[in-house]
Amino acid sequence: MKNILISLCLALFIISASVTITLNFRPLYYHDISSLKIEETSGFSKKVIRENYDALIDYNQFFYSSKLKLTLPMSREGKIHFEEVKRIFVGIECLCVITLILSCFLIKRKIRSRNIDFLRSASIITVLLPVIVGILCAVNWDAAFTLFHEIMFRNDYWIFDEATDPVIMILPDAFFLHCAVMIILLILIGSLLCMGFRSFFRHRFML
Repeated sequence: MKNILISLCLALFIISASVTITLNFRPLYYHDISSLKIEETSGFSKKVIRENYDALIDYNQFFYSSKLKLTLPMSREGKIHFEEVKRIFVGIECLCVITLILSCFLIKRKIRSRNIDFLRSASIITVLLPVIVGILCAVNWDAAFTLFHEIMFRNDYWIFDEATDPVIMILPDAFFLHCAVMIILLILIGSLLCMGFRSFFRHRFML
Protein backbone atom coordinates (compact mmCIF):
# COMPACT_ATOMS: atom_id res chain seq x y z
CA MET A 1 0.00 0.00 0.00
CA LYS A 2 2.83 2.41 0.85
CA ASN A 3 4.51 1.69 -2.47
CA ILE A 4 1.26 2.42 -4.32
CA LEU A 5 0.81 5.74 -2.48
CA ILE A 6 4.38 6.78 -3.23
CA SER A 7 3.93 5.72 -6.85
CA LEU A 8 0.77 7.83 -7.14
CA CYS A 9 2.51 10.80 -5.57
CA LEU A 10 5.46 10.52 -7.96
CA ALA A 11 3.16 10.00 -10.95
CA LEU A 12 1.16 13.11 -10.02
CA PHE A 13 4.38 15.09 -9.79
CA ILE A 14 5.55 13.95 -13.22
CA ILE A 15 2.17 14.77 -14.78
CA SER A 16 1.74 18.16 -13.07
CA ALA A 17 5.37 19.09 -13.79
CA SER A 18 4.93 18.18 -17.47
CA VAL A 19 1.84 20.38 -17.70
CA THR A 20 3.53 23.26 -15.83
CA ILE A 21 6.65 23.12 -18.00
CA THR A 22 4.60 23.07 -21.20
CA LEU A 23 2.35 25.94 -20.15
CA ASN A 24 5.39 28.07 -19.40
CA PHE A 25 7.43 27.03 -22.44
CA ARG A 26 6.87 30.17 -24.50
CA PRO A 27 9.21 29.19 -27.39
CA LEU A 28 6.60 26.64 -28.46
CA TYR A 29 4.05 29.39 -29.08
CA TYR A 30 6.63 31.75 -30.61
CA HIS A 31 7.47 29.01 -33.10
CA ASP A 32 3.79 28.41 -33.83
CA ILE A 33 3.24 32.07 -34.67
CA SER A 34 5.19 31.41 -37.85
CA SER A 35 4.44 27.72 -38.44
CA LEU A 36 0.68 28.18 -38.00
CA LYS A 37 0.70 31.56 -39.76
CA ILE A 38 -1.13 33.22 -36.90
CA GLU A 39 -0.32 36.69 -38.22
CA GLU A 40 -2.11 35.98 -41.48
CA THR A 41 -5.11 34.20 -39.94
CA SER A 42 -5.64 36.68 -37.10
CA GLY A 43 -4.80 39.90 -38.87
CA PHE A 44 -2.64 41.05 -35.95
CA SER A 45 1.06 41.87 -36.02
CA LYS A 46 3.62 39.57 -34.44
CA LYS A 47 4.28 42.21 -31.77
CA VAL A 48 0.61 42.38 -30.74
CA ILE A 49 0.31 38.58 -30.77
CA ARG A 50 3.35 38.09 -28.53
CA GLU A 51 2.35 40.88 -26.15
CA ASN A 52 -1.08 39.39 -25.55
CA TYR A 53 0.17 35.83 -25.28
CA ASP A 54 2.84 36.87 -22.78
CA ALA A 55 0.18 38.74 -20.80
CA LEU A 56 -1.91 35.55 -20.61
CA ILE A 57 1.03 33.45 -19.42
CA ASP A 58 2.11 36.05 -16.87
CA TYR A 59 -1.46 36.27 -15.57
CA ASN A 60 -1.59 32.52 -14.95
CA GLN A 61 1.47 32.49 -12.70
CA PHE A 62 0.99 31.64 -9.02
CA PHE A 63 2.47 34.90 -7.70
CA TYR A 64 0.77 37.18 -10.23
CA SER A 65 -1.98 39.07 -8.40
CA SER A 66 -2.88 41.84 -10.86
CA LYS A 67 -5.81 41.77 -13.25
CA LEU A 68 -5.44 40.43 -16.77
CA LYS A 69 -4.44 43.22 -19.11
CA LEU A 70 -4.68 42.57 -22.83
CA THR A 71 -4.35 45.10 -25.59
CA LEU A 72 -7.18 43.27 -27.36
CA PRO A 73 -10.85 43.74 -26.38
CA MET A 74 -12.36 41.29 -23.90
CA SER A 75 -15.97 40.50 -23.03
CA ARG A 76 -17.23 39.86 -19.48
CA GLU A 77 -17.52 36.16 -20.29
CA GLY A 78 -13.98 36.14 -21.65
CA LYS A 79 -12.62 37.63 -18.42
CA ILE A 80 -14.51 35.05 -16.35
CA HIS A 81 -13.13 32.23 -18.49
CA PHE A 82 -9.53 33.37 -18.05
CA GLU A 83 -10.11 33.67 -14.30
CA GLU A 84 -11.25 30.05 -14.31
CA VAL A 85 -8.23 29.05 -16.38
CA LYS A 86 -5.94 30.78 -13.88
CA ARG A 87 -7.46 28.83 -10.99
CA ILE A 88 -6.79 25.58 -12.85
CA PHE A 89 -3.21 26.58 -13.69
CA VAL A 90 -2.48 27.66 -10.12
CA GLY A 91 -3.97 24.40 -8.84
CA ILE A 92 -1.66 22.41 -11.12
CA GLU A 93 1.35 24.49 -10.04
CA CYS A 94 0.51 23.92 -6.35
CA LEU A 95 0.06 20.20 -6.99
CA CYS A 96 3.46 20.13 -8.69
CA VAL A 97 5.21 21.75 -5.71
CA ILE A 98 3.41 19.66 -3.07
CA THR A 99 4.00 16.33 -4.83
CA LEU A 100 7.65 17.28 -5.47
CA ILE A 101 8.26 17.85 -1.76
CA LEU A 102 6.40 14.69 -0.74
CA SER A 103 8.09 12.60 -3.43
CA CYS A 104 11.58 13.76 -2.42
CA PHE A 105 10.89 12.95 1.24
CA LEU A 106 9.30 9.55 0.61
CA ILE A 107 11.74 8.46 -2.10
CA LYS A 108 14.70 9.29 0.12
CA ARG A 109 13.32 7.01 2.85
CA LYS A 110 12.59 4.21 0.38
CA ILE A 111 16.05 4.31 -1.17
CA ARG A 112 17.63 4.20 2.28
CA SER A 113 15.65 1.04 2.98
CA ARG A 114 16.64 -0.30 -0.46
CA ASN A 115 13.02 -0.60 -1.55
CA ILE A 116 12.71 0.68 -5.12
CA ASP A 117 9.73 -1.29 -6.40
CA PHE A 118 7.64 1.90 -6.29
CA LEU A 119 9.60 3.26 -9.27
CA ARG A 120 8.24 0.52 -11.52
CA SER A 121 4.67 1.17 -10.33
CA ALA A 122 5.13 4.93 -10.79
CA SER A 123 6.38 4.37 -14.34
CA ILE A 124 3.35 2.24 -15.23
CA ILE A 125 0.83 4.61 -13.59
CA THR A 126 2.44 7.63 -15.25
CA VAL A 127 2.41 6.15 -18.74
CA LEU A 128 -1.29 5.28 -18.61
CA LEU A 129 -2.37 8.92 -18.96
CA PRO A 130 -0.43 9.79 -22.13
CA VAL A 131 -1.54 6.51 -23.71
CA ILE A 132 -5.23 7.27 -23.07
CA VAL A 133 -4.95 10.94 -24.03
CA GLY A 134 -2.82 10.10 -27.06
CA ILE A 135 -5.41 7.64 -28.35
CA LEU A 136 -8.22 10.17 -27.87
CA CYS A 137 -6.27 12.89 -29.65
CA ALA A 138 -5.27 10.60 -32.50
CA VAL A 139 -8.82 9.35 -33.04
CA ASN A 140 -10.53 12.74 -32.94
CA TRP A 141 -8.66 15.83 -31.72
CA ASP A 142 -11.67 18.15 -32.00
CA ALA A 143 -13.83 15.82 -29.90
CA ALA A 144 -11.06 15.39 -27.31
CA PHE A 145 -10.55 19.17 -27.15
CA THR A 146 -14.27 19.76 -26.63
CA LEU A 147 -14.54 16.97 -24.03
CA PHE A 148 -11.65 18.45 -22.05
CA HIS A 149 -13.34 21.84 -21.85
CA GLU A 150 -16.71 20.34 -20.94
CA ILE A 151 -15.06 18.46 -18.06
CA MET A 152 -12.97 21.36 -16.79
CA PHE A 153 -15.54 24.17 -17.10
CA ARG A 154 -19.12 24.40 -15.87
CA ASN A 155 -20.16 26.95 -18.47
CA ASP A 156 -19.70 27.61 -22.18
CA TYR A 157 -17.65 30.78 -21.78
CA TRP A 158 -14.73 28.94 -23.38
CA ILE A 159 -16.62 29.17 -26.69
CA PHE A 160 -15.32 32.58 -27.76
CA ASP A 161 -16.85 34.96 -30.25
CA GLU A 162 -14.17 36.52 -32.44
CA ALA A 163 -16.15 39.76 -32.56
CA THR A 164 -16.12 40.30 -28.78
CA ASP A 165 -13.00 38.30 -27.84
CA PRO A 166 -10.50 38.52 -30.72
CA VAL A 167 -7.85 36.92 -28.49
CA ILE A 168 -9.21 33.55 -29.63
CA MET A 169 -7.86 34.34 -33.10
CA ILE A 170 -4.28 34.16 -31.78
CA LEU A 171 -4.93 30.84 -29.97
CA PRO A 172 -5.65 28.29 -32.73
CA ASP A 173 -6.64 24.72 -31.86
CA ALA A 174 -3.45 23.44 -33.49
CA PHE A 175 -1.37 25.22 -30.85
CA PHE A 176 -3.23 23.39 -28.08
CA LEU A 177 -2.64 20.14 -29.97
CA HIS A 178 1.08 20.89 -29.95
CA CYS A 179 0.85 21.56 -26.19
CA ALA A 180 -0.86 18.20 -25.69
CA VAL A 181 1.86 16.44 -27.67
CA MET A 182 4.59 18.14 -25.61
CA ILE A 183 2.88 17.20 -22.33
CA ILE A 184 2.55 13.58 -23.44
CA LEU A 185 6.22 13.43 -24.48
CA LEU A 186 7.38 14.91 -21.16
CA ILE A 187 5.24 12.43 -19.23
CA LEU A 188 6.70 9.55 -21.24
CA ILE A 189 10.20 10.84 -20.52
CA GLY A 190 9.32 10.97 -16.81
CA SER A 191 8.05 7.39 -16.98
CA LEU A 192 11.24 6.22 -18.70
CA LEU A 193 13.36 8.02 -16.10
CA CYS A 194 11.55 6.11 -13.35
CA MET A 195 12.48 2.83 -15.00
CA GLY A 196 16.02 4.07 -15.61
CA PHE A 197 16.52 5.05 -11.97
CA ARG A 198 15.07 1.70 -10.88
CA SER A 199 17.67 -0.14 -12.97
CA PHE A 200 20.42 2.16 -11.69
CA PHE A 201 19.61 1.60 -8.01
CA ARG A 202 19.09 -2.15 -8.49
CA HIS A 203 22.58 -2.34 -9.96
CA ARG A 204 24.06 -0.32 -7.09
CA PHE A 205 22.32 -2.41 -4.43
CA MET A 206 23.69 -5.59 -5.99
CA LEU A 207 27.30 -4.38 -5.72
